[in-house]
Amino acid sequence: MNRRPGPSARLKLTLSYAGFLLLAGALLLAVVWVFVLRWLPADDPRSLQRNFGAVIMTGPNRSDLLRGFAPAAAAALAFLLVFGLLGGWMLAGRMLAPLTRIAYAARMAANGSLSHRIRMKGRQDEFRELADGFDTMLEQLESHVAEQRRFAANASHELRTPLAISQTLLDAARNDPTRDQGELIERLHTVNTRAINLTESLLLLSRADRGSFTREPVDLSLIAEEAAETLLPLAEKRQITLDVTGETTQTVGSATLILRMVTNLVQNAIVHNLPAGGTVTVHTEPRHDASVLRVENTGHPLPSELVPTLTEPFQRGTERIRADEHAGVGLGLAIVHSVVRAHDGTLDLTPRPTGGLLVTIRLPGTPQASSPSGAH
Repeated sequence: MNRRPGPSARLKLTLSYAGFLLLAGALLLAVVWVFVLRWLPADDPRSLQRNFGAVIMTGPNRSDLLRGFAPAAAAALAFLLVFGLLGGWMLAGRMLAPLTRIAYAARMAANGSLSHRIRMKGRQDEFRELADGFDTMLEQLESHVAEQRRFAANASHELRTPLAISQTLLDAARNDPTRDQGELIERLHTVNTRAINLTESLLLLSRADRGSFTREPVDLSLIAEEAAETLLPLAEKRQITLDVTGETTQTVGSATLILRMVTNLVQNAIVHNLPAGGTVTVHTEPRHDASVLRVENTGHPLPSELVPTLTEPFQRGTERIRADEHAGVGLGLAIVHSVVRAHDGTLDLTPRPTGGLLVTIRLPGTPQASSPSGAH
């Protein structure tokens, strides 16, 4: 923003200190005038008076004392003004030193250096509270920028892979016209479908991160039933028992995003399960002022150090890699996390002692959510 140049905060504080000090001196002199000088006689009685044989000698009158006091008072006020300016300048500089460090850190951040920290020492005050808040903001901003860079690099790599495969298939078909066209078309269709799914996932993730959606009442129990009905053939194919339990659970948000969130959770629970005979349980319930969704599945034991990375985009641990049509690109739980965050909710991932994962999502509830109306 373009602004006209003006006096610095240090100069303003200096003038304020000096002005207050000068005013205090003037008030002190006024007190002297009111309570001392007014008691002196205004005439000139500096003579010997004889009354009843006694000699009375009077002192100086008011005008004499005023002539002697005025120069000293003026000199005192001038000293107070100079002292106030010098002392105020030093005190203002000392008091505003933290702001100088904060301004320097802000300029460093504006130039792209997000790693710089103020780390102001000393006891807590307003300036140090501001510095700590600025450091926290820089840490979050640096982490967010690093995350976005990793995401962009990984997304570019994931998008480049199907394009490179398609280019290879087309080059092979052009170099070998006798090659089976049906097989080529099928492989191109598979690769193209994967690229489309990846692009849609990226767009959905970006939409959830921006929070640009219309909020409306949503029943988590109905969403859970719809997701389970959609994925029931996949569960039956893998011999997984899929159960939906709970009661009416109201929240507010985007029905499309919440459906995608629940679908990703249920699909992840089905795919990353036991080879056969596994179970997936989806449960919804209102709890106090929150709407709770739990998705629990059996499976192989998960290392505790792997769990925090499950919600990071494109992070696929060795135990999570699949080689079938549901391989995915590592965006399933990342989309879940973004949707939960966009709806001001919380996501908790807990490995089960016997294997598998328990996912608990808490979304803001509604007044209707506190009065259960039956089970599904």
